Amino acid sequence: MTLDTPHARFSAAFPRGSLKAFRKVLRRLPFYGAIKSLGHYPDYWYWKLRPAPVRAPHLVKQRAVRAYANRYGLRTFIETGTYYGEMVAALKHDFDRIFSVESDHALAERAARLFARQPHIRVLEGPSEQIIPELLKSLDEPALFWLDAGYYTWDNLPRDRERLPIELAAIFGHAVRGHVVLVDDAGTLRFRAADQKEPASIAKLQANLAAAFPDRRVEILHNIIRITP
Repeated sequence: MTLDTPHARFSAAFPRGSLKAFRKVLRRLPFYGAIKSLGHYPDYWYWKLRPAPVRAPHLVKQRAVRAYANRYGLRTFIETGTYYGEMVAALKHDFDRIFSVESDHALAERAARLFARQPHIRVLEGPSEQIIPELLKSLDEPALFWLDAGYYTWDNLPRDRERLPIELAAIFGHAVRGHVVLVDDAGTLRFRAADQKEPASIAKLQANLAAAFPDRRVEILHNIIRITP
């Protein structure tokens, strides 16, 4: 027996394969980032109405970045994982300087075109674990870092697990003190320093980070790691 529910009717009208193909077409559009942004508020309210969801909607992430930038008086924003430029587009009026790092050539090119008329925004193409240490050499004031480059998995593909430790070590070893780091997708992260075991839970992940950076405060809320002075 087939259930006559809204979900069942939607699935019948739009089979999984056709939806996937439709998304592929949408992603090729130059304004796909803007289309994605239209879903931020519905996504937020769907998240609010569900019991204890793990994944935070984009609006929660944007608000976290703004809150920490305001709390610590930070005017430089550095992001890894530009993707379709949603975070940069949302925060372009909140910072004096914005750097966004993207390893995928097509996405980096697309973002560079999107923000070409914004002189305070730079899109940097390449591996974030190489670009972040280089970028730090040019910084003479504290920055807010939003690390969201699919560090341990992306599209179900394994990643180099040393990328995040390299970037965090560079940031917290920098001559300028006072950097604030927010790392997205805490539930997927397996951060460990050289002498640590890979964490099997969020609590152990937090413990690993706190032990690796003992002069920093480490909190995890809404699936976002927050590392502050």
